[in-house]
Amino acid sequence: MLRYIARRLFEVIPTTFGIIVLTFVLFNVVGGSSAEVVLGKNATKEAIAAFNHRHGFDKPLLVNMEKGQPLWDSQFCHFVVDLAHGDFGESTERREPVIDVLKRGVGPSLSLTVPMLVGGTLLGLALALLCAAFRGGAVDRAVLFGSTILMSVNYVVWVLAGQFILAYKCRLFPIWGYENAFYLVLPVLIGMLSSLGVDVRFFRTAVLDEIYKPYVRTARAKGLSGPQILVRHVLRNSLIPIVTYVSLSIPYLFTGSLMLESFFGIPGLGSVSLNAIHSADLAVVRAVVVLGALLYQVVNLVTDLAYAWLDPRVRLG
Repeated sequence: MLRYIARRLFEVIPTTFGIIVLTFVLFNVVGGSSAEVVLGKNATKEAIAAFNHRHGFDKPLLVNMEKGQPLWDSQFCHFVVDLAHGDFGESTERREPVIDVLKRGVGPSLSLTVPMLVGGTLLGLALALLCAAFRGGAVDRAVLFGSTILMSVNYVVWVLAGQFILAYKCRLFPIWGYENAFYLVLPVLIGMLSSLGVDVRFFRTAVLDEIYKPYVRTARAKGLSGPQILVRHVLRNSLIPIVTYVSLSIPYLFTGSLMLESFFGIPGLGSVSLNAIHSADLAVVRAVVVLGALLYQVVNLVTDLAYAWLDPRVRLG
């Protein structure tokens, strides 16, 4: 197990370096002049030069070959060092460190997305196990029919219908704001409902792939009940694809749900990212891109370690 963990940790290093290089190229080379994006095309040469000097864009890209200057006095080296210290630069719109902007948005994003992920996953698994227990019957067909309907409705329709019917007409929920936990109930319900159809069908397929295998017949021959077989044996052996599916959503716990936060006025990272794009606040956009990519790295690592814990064949292979 330790060799498997060490190997996976070693594999993270080149991928992480590639993420850093690609992000640097996208925002410092391909994206053109940040000064023109922030200050506008009509900015004077003096203003552009001052902006570039303030943010270090007047330094060489990779290495500094100027006489008397250290080689590492370059944009890329400063970018890597700043990332290592958790420094994402300064927000050009808010005139404050980007890390402070992100810190304020993490809490609202987590309070919205964690209940969506946990509640949606548990409900989807429960319905998938129900379909497996009554496979081919009326319950199975009803759940499949309902999930197909959920998959067929556009995400925006759920948001607009929920706001208009439940919040505006019925006055059951607030439409806009983030004053207390009650303001999150409607967006959480909409988020769970919009993804439930896909979740149920995927989880059902993963469970049914295991339910016809020989060990299930052996467990049934030993006298185990249907619920015991489903929960203790089938569910555990079907967790590999389920963990993979759920892990893909985990980075969004931190980067936020852009659409829900925008529609319901929740000041999370999704809303922060959208505002940064509209105002050309490249430092914030770059920070969100880097954090999202690095979170995928961490999630993939944890997922692979979960594979090894769930199935010994993974770490022994």
